[in-house]
Amino acid sequence: MIRLSIRRKIMGIAVTLIVLMAITAILTMVLVMQVGSRIEELTYRYIPAYGDLARANIRSVERGLAIRRIVIEKLQSPTDDARYRSLRDHYDALDGRVEVEIQAARALIHGLIEKGPTFADVATLGRFETRLDAINDDSRRRLNAENKRLLALLDAGETKAINDELERIDELRDDLNKKLDAIRADMLALLRDDADQTVAKQQHVMLISVFLTMLAAVLGLVFALLVSTGVTRPVWRLLEGTRAVEAGRLDQTLAVTSRDEIGLLTTAFNRMVEQLRVKERLRETFGKYVDPRVVDGLIEGPALAAEGQRRIMTVLFCDVRGFSSTSEGMTPQGLVKVMNRYFSTMSAPIRGHQGIIDKYIGDAIMAYWGPPFAEATEQARLACLAALEMLSLVPQLQAELPELLGIRMLPRTFDLRIGIATGEVLVGSIGSELMMSYTVMGDTVNLASRLEGANKEYGGRILVSEATIAGAAGAIEAREIDRVVTVGQTRPQPVYEIMARQGELTAAQAELRDRFAEGLAAYRAQRWDEARRAFEAALKAVPDDGPSLTFIKRIDLFAAAPPGDNWDGAWQLERK
Repeated sequence: MIRLSIRRKIMGIAVTLIVLMAITAILTMVLVMQVGSRIEELTYRYIPAYGDLARANIRSVERGLAIRRIVIEKLQSPTDDARYRSLRDHYDALDGRVEVEIQAARALIHGLIEKGPTFADVATLGRFETRLDAINDDSRRRLNAENKRLLALLDAGETKAINDELERIDELRDDLNKKLDAIRADMLALLRDDADQTVAKQQHVMLISVFLTMLAAVLGLVFALLVSTGVTRPVWRLLEGTRAVEAGRLDQTLAVTSRDEIGLLTTAFNRMVEQLRVKERLRETFGKYVDPRVVDGLIEGPALAAEGQRRIMTVLFCDVRGFSSTSEGMTPQGLVKVMNRYFSTMSAPIRGHQGIIDKYIGDAIMAYWGPPFAEATEQARLACLAALEMLSLVPQLQAELPELLGIRMLPRTFDLRIGIATGEVLVGSIGSELMMSYTVMGDTVNLASRLEGANKEYGGRILVSEATIAGAAGAIEAREIDRVVTVGQTRPQPVYEIMARQGELTAAQAELRDRFAEGLAAYRAQRWDEARRAFEAALKAVPDDGPSLTFIKRIDLFAAAPPGDNWDGAWQLERK
């Protein structure tokens, strides 16, 4: 099957219009030539022939007058011979002129017969020719014979016979003139008929020209409409399909209605939509296992994970305190329900603050923030706000779990421990040739994990690194907890606890922060009694403050065994 491209269709319309216009022009030219031929016959044949007959008639009348003048001049006495001779010469010349005019008309009519007339038939023209021959051979011959007889009588001087001869000549001349008048009248009728036919033909030509022009215009418009409709309709369908894809509707396939470029474009569009459906299914499937933004990045740009990159990112670890004892006695089905509800509840704040959930490790969650998923300047703030929201959801989760398990209350309550650190990490696809994971690695990841575990040491809920506090300044309220050396490190790291959003500290929390800061300063200066009093004052503001209780226990240890003058105030964490 021949594929008609848009270019071929347009060229087809153009060629069709050119052919139609050429046909119109040719037909019009043929008809105009026919009209021109008729006008030519009228101008150069019929009208001159009619004029020749009219002049022959006139010359016949003039010849009659000339013969009478001869008679009058001859009968006068005395006779003027010179004038008589002049009149005889004029009479003889007129006879030749009549002959010339009749022969000229006959020649024109004979020429039409030989050429083939456009209007009248050959028989009609043949009758004209026959009648002219009859006039020449009969009427004029008899008239000329009588004229010769009259001239002979004039020369003999027979007056009485002259009058009788004149009467016969007048009769013959009248007969000749009547025949000429009859031929002229018939020819005039033929001329009028031919003129009417010429005018009708001309009008016919005009109507045919108008009709053919209108036909060409209508056919051109029809062809143009068919082609334009065949082009614009699929284009509109493509436009509507594009808008549907833009709106996320990938459930339609456009019908391919042509084999031109639009058909090829529609086929390509359908293939594109099918590929988008595949990608969407991949997103829907793997988005449950890997963060959808990571899936999008891996699908749209494999280079995202092809090479590892070092970036500044913020990493969060979250674990459930008391989960082991809470899950004891649960059926496997019940434990799965609890874990799914827990992960769903705690994952929402992370994703809601542009975080990427890297993995679930038992009852722990690992997430991170940073380019290209979050702005570099916003990552620490977003991570801290997500952590605060996660803590705010704990009461709601504690209330939902008994109903989910079908029990009145949980055997033990539980809480969250969160650690956040900001720093340089290695990000990319990590793993073997058989299976890989897009994740982050490095000291910052280890630090976040250690800070999450350090909550056990200090009885806190959200411990973060100094870099995280610097990045989230202005968005949160925090207090410094300690300087620690985590497992695997040699340099102490300042550790902070996030207490609330900026401007949302209660009076008790503000008092706690101030007293704790006083106690921490005295603790580092080894003023143990002063430090104890400050921490006890902090406990009066918030009785169950874990860090204050932890430092009071340390003060008891250091009071019994002081750390020495070179002590820098750092605490060595023994557990990961």
